[in-house]
Parts: sequence; C-alpha cells; structure tokens
Amino acid sequence: MSAVAVERAADLAAYVGQPLGVSGWITLDQAKIDAFAELTGDDHWIHIDVERAAQEMPQGKTIVHGFLVLALIPFLQRSVFSIRQRGKGLNYGCNRVRFISPVPVGSRVRLRQSLQACVAVEGGTRFTFDCTVDIDGQERPALVAETLVQIFDR
Repeated sequence: MSAVAVERAADLAAYVGQPLGVSGWITLDQAKIDAFAELTGDDHWIHIDVERAAQEMPQGKTIVHGFLVLALIPFLQRSVFSIRQRGKGLNYGCNRVRFISPVPVGSRVRLRQSLQACVAVEGGTRFTFDCTVDIDGQERPALVAETLVQIFDR
C-alpha cells in the first residue's frame, strides 16, 4: 500500500515540500548484483568476486553497484505514492546523485522520498523528488538523489 494515494498526477502538488513516505525494505543479494553486472558489463571484482572480496574488502563482502541502487528508485517509489488515474510516466533525469556509503551484499535498503517541486508540462506534470536510500542498520544512507519524473494524464 502506498503512503500517499492521489487521483491525478497534478494532485501530488499538495505534497510539495513534504515527505511522501518510506518504502518497504528490499534485500540486495549476490544474484541481483551478478545480474546487474551481466546486464551492464560492470563486472569489477568488488561486485562479483566473492572470494577476493572476502580477502580484500573492508567488510569481507562484495558491494552492490551504486547504479543498481539508483535504478531501484522507480521500483521502490511504487510503495511510497500512487496515482489512480494516470498515463505514462517517464524518468526525466537527475539534478544530483551522490553515492554516500557502499552497500554490502545481503543488505536491505529502502527509499525515503519527499516532493520538492512540481510544474505543469504539456499533458501532465513534472515532479522533482528528494530521494534517500537507507541501508538497514547503518546511520549513513547508500545514496541521496534529486530525481525528475514526468507523469502524463493519459
């Protein structure tokens, strides 16, 4: 269930400057890391070589790709807000992305999201979100990002 549910995209404007909510946790296991490495070609040993990571990485574990964590935001935000009557949605970009802390394999992450701004665009609304991806049990987040999404009426 989404933390915020609205009828139309423009209705989210009522939440500008406010937190929208927090997603559920998702576990990032080695299978997800390996699949992302295969898909993107980013097969650096810190992500996929479990034996070497056990010897050379600070926590003795592989770490999740930062871009995998970033790519999870659209999935995680589904449980933060929902729009009942909507057309297509498009990622419009990012104004800022910072990878704050490495995410060790097996960690659970979640999204905290606020709505910073919204503007009308032809046929819909463009939103600017403040996104923080937390790591379960850690004070510092995995990443912070300012993302832009356009959601069309139909």
